[in-house]
This record gives sequence, structure tokens and C-alpha cells, in this order.
Amino acid sequence: MGSSAPARRQRLLSDPDVFRYVAARIVSLTGSAVTFIAMPVLIYGITASATWTSLVVVAEALPYLVFGLVAGAMADHVNRRLMMVGADLLAALSLATVPIAFWFDALTAGHVLVAAFVVGTIYVFFDAANQGALPSLVGRERLPSANALVAGGSTVAETVVPMLAGALIVVISPASIIAIDVLTFLASALLIRSIVRPLSGKRDRASTMRLSAVAEGTRFILRHEIIRVMIVIGVLVAFSAGSLMAILVVWADRSLGVQEGDWRLGLLFGAWGIGAVVGSILMPRLMHRFGGARSALLVLPFAALAGVAVALAESWVTGALAIAGWSLMYLVIATISVTLRQQVTPEPLMSRVMTAGRMATFGVGYPLGAVAAGALAGTVDTDVAVMVCQLSLVVAAIVGWLSPLRTAPRRLEVAEG
Repeated sequence: MGSSAPARRQRLLSDPDVFRYVAARIVSLTGSAVTFIAMPVLIYGITASATWTSLVVVAEALPYLVFGLVAGAMADHVNRRLMMVGADLLAALSLATVPIAFWFDALTAGHVLVAAFVVGTIYVFFDAANQGALPSLVGRERLPSANALVAGGSTVAETVVPMLAGALIVVISPASIIAIDVLTFLASALLIRSIVRPLSGKRDRASTMRLSAVAEGTRFILRHEIIRVMIVIGVLVAFSAGSLMAILVVWADRSLGVQEGDWRLGLLFGAWGIGAVVGSILMPRLMHRFGGARSALLVLPFAALAGVAVALAESWVTGALAIAGWSLMYLVIATISVTLRQQVTPEPLMSRVMTAGRMATFGVGYPLGAVAAGALAGTVDTDVAVMVCQLSLVVAAIVGWLSPLRTAPRRLEVAEG
């Protein structure tokens, strides 16, 4: 009989290097959760515009489309640990300009958008190294539990932090609490620097990064039918996520009567984290029992229902419950997709395949959803805009059930490079 998921997680955390890796992610994402709330609130406070608010999400996501392939190729050719540490330090420096400009009464909406884009760009390079590093650190067999551990630990922080941030915004400006994220980037850099084991496979010192190497991850995805379908589904799911995040503050204000400075705004963001925590517990159990492809098929129809429920919410209580359900489904689908790519990709292509997938989802689907939601919210009721955008989940469910996922084996093997 196999060991339980909690036991596997406990063994993972007893490994000092895994503990440092997970701690770095939790610390960094704790700060990012603060910025996640503060940035749109800050922009909405400056402009009172749904379009400007949605542009924050676009600015944060667009770098994947622009730099994803280059970042993936770089992470497959250099020391991933050094790449992650350097990215953390640069992100801290860039983000620090927002509170500093605010303290000198010089902050503008344009400055916030540029900072969001720069930090997003730096994160693309960090993430390319990060997603390639985890398989090297824990091995492929432990990837479902490791990814769920990272996601679960992160979302525990993301459950508490939004509620605290929502309360802090009542008494402290959104720009000032962004300074917390600066400190967490520095802490993450120190933790990653202290990991002893290699985070990269063996590198050929004579090898150089060729232009043709940049697109190898994309070619791998196009050849692998299961991963290819999961990427299409990921784009549709990311579209729904980008649209919801882009106008969540606006939706809370116009549809639920929850305005900036209201403690209930923190609870709405906290509901997202609660759902994600439950999803992180559920995901490895689903993959262990049904395999990744069939687990995705089971979850997709429920994700579509949750998206519709968000659009139909009429109070902050029903809105919070719907968001919790939506985030549960979102985390399960997103984490399954990431895990499947990591399990079938040869190590020399790992970062390129992972960033090519992220480029499609967070570089295309996410910002397109944000732009669509912002444009719709400027012309129709906000709840109608949410409903239209969440229909992408219905399309995702249809795509999944008409695809080769229905006949995919329970366990996928490492493919040839």
C-alpha cells in the first residue's frame, strides 16, 4: 500500500534543501500576495478606471509572451541557482521604486505599470530557472507531491496575507505596503543561495546558447499530443483567470458593494487562497488515483460551473464562496498541467518546455483575458463582463472531453528530446 500524501509531504520537508526551496517560494509569494492586492487597488485609486486597473494584469503577464522562450533557453544553459538569486535581487531593486516614489509624492499610474512590467519581466527569468530546478531537486517520482507542497504552502500564506493586506490598506497606503514585497525578494534570494544540491543537470561547458535552441521547447510541445492539448486548455483557463483578476476590485465595488478600504475586500482575496489550499491537498490525490490527464477531465466541468457562479454572485458572501470554488478548480488544473510537463520533459529541455507552456498560458491567455475584461467592463455591467469571460472555461471543458485526454495512459513516460 502506498504512503499517504501527508506522509510524503513530511518526508519532503525533512530534506533541508527542499525545505529551503519551499520556504523561499512561500516567503516570495507572501510578498507577491501583498503586491497582488496593492497594485490594482493603487491604480484604481489613482485613476478610478476599470481599463487602467486591468492594464496592471496585462503589464505583469505580457513579459511571458515577449521573453518566455529566451528565458527558458537561458535557464537550460546556465546555473539555475545563480539565475534565480540574481532575478530576486533585481526584482527587489525595481519594485522598491514604487514606495519610494510615493513617499516623495511623485508616483503616477504610468510608473506603477512600468514597475509591474519590469518586475514581471524579471520574474519570467526567475520562473524559467525555478520550474526547471524542482525536478532536479526532488526527482520525477516526487513531483506531484512536491508541486502540491509548494502550491499548498504558498496558498496558506496567500490565504492569510490578503486579509491582512486588506486590513492594512485601510490605515496604510497600498504603495507603502508594497515595500513588504521588496524584503521578501531579498529573503528568497538568501534561501535559494543556501541550497546545497544542484538545481541544474550537468552542463556542457563548450555548449553555447544557439538561436535555434530558443524554439526547441515549443517544438517539443507541438510533437506531444497530451501536453499540446493541456496547453490549449491552459490558455483558456488562464484567460478566465486573467479576466477575473483584472476586474476583481472593480467587480467587488460595482457588483458586490465592497469598496477600497473595506475589510471585506481582503476576505474576497482570502477566499481565493482558501480554495487554492483545498486544491493543493486534492491535486496529488487525484493524480495518484486517476493520473494527470483524467484528473483534468474530471475537474474541468466543475471549473466551468464555478466560473458561472462567480458571475451570478449578488453579495460578498456568495462572491467569496464562488471565488473559493473557482480557485480550487483553477489550482488543480494548473498544477496538473505543470506536473505533466515536468514528468515527460527531458532535463536538457526542461526550462524551455516549461517556459513555452507558461508563455502560452500567462503570456497569451492571461493578458488577453485581462484586456477583454477591462474592455467589457467599460461598456457593459461588470457581472456581464465576468460571465462572458468565464465562458472560456466551458470551452476548455469541451476541448478536453473531445481530445486524446480521454484515452491517455494513467502514467506518462519521459519523452525523447
